[in-house]
Amino acid sequence: MAKDMSFSYLLDFYAPALTEKQREIVEMYYYNDYSLAEIADNCGITRQGARDAIKRSETIINDLEYRLGFAKQYEQTKEELEKISVLAKKIIKENSQYGTNDYIHRYAENILKSVNNIALEDSENTD
Repeated sequence: MAKDMSFSYLLDFYAPALTEKQREIVEMYYYNDYSLAEIADNCGITRQGARDAIKRSETIINDLEYRLGFAKQYEQTKEELEKISVLAKKIIKENSQYGTNDYIHRYAENILKSVNNIALEDSENTD
């Protein structure tokens, strides 16, 4: 069974949708790099049972991402915030080169603060 490590990223978004047992098994497999045999031993199930639980969990999570698209939307939002940040920095630079307008400088600084606040909120939610 080939391990798709991009799936661990989806787990960050959708693990709460799994049962406690499913979550425990996929976290052992993806986050702790346990083998199917190690998972089976730790959970008191067969190796095939561990594989089936992982496959079922993958199906649930992939279906949720297909229907809801939280991970995709999150990535798009991060990309757009980075573009906004770059543009605000360019505004500040251009403004200072061609005669500083305090309003423009202040507005661009506020844009950067807002982008940083969103990024900080996001990092606090993923910890």
